Amino acid sequence: MTKLTHFNQSGEAHMVDVGQKAITQRTAVTSGYIEMLPSTLALIQSGAHKKGDVLSIARIAGIMASKRTADLIPLCHPLPLTHVEVTFHTDPENNRVHCQTTVKTNGQTGVEMEALTATQIALLTIYDMCKAVDRGMCIQNVRLEEKSGGKSGQWQRSTSD
Repeated sequence: MTKLTHFNQSGEAHMVDVGQKAITQRTAVTSGYIEMLPSTLALIQSGAHKKGDVLSIARIAGIMASKRTADLIPLCHPLPLTHVEVTFHTDPENNRVHCQTTVKTNGQTGVEMEALTATQIALLTIYDMCKAVDRGMCIQNVRLEEKSGGKSGQWQRSTSD
């Protein structure tokens, strides 16, 4: 079993030293969704929400959040991101908005946390903008789908996960 890297030999939390790691292109892809009432989804799809275009605002929020991950998660390294893409697709059959985020950098540590943060904040923004009409919305299944780069190389979620 791999050891937890954010703890030293004494069991104290510390920031991992990545100074000796190779600089490689690193990519992470995450996903998640928010489930809602059919009328809430219809409001989002129609663009008639009085606060504006919900998905455009959520996209910007996700991108902004990815760049602030090190400010939110105590032991994350601040990273110069080279690309952030947040996409949505609506799922009327299940009353959901699905979010997928891709984050890239050329660096010494991965961007999984930045991608997960972007997805979560994008979905939270949808909740915030629509809570007046649907407080029962539920954010679900936010997870890493794939990552590449670094010593551990490529990882992809299996279809059975």
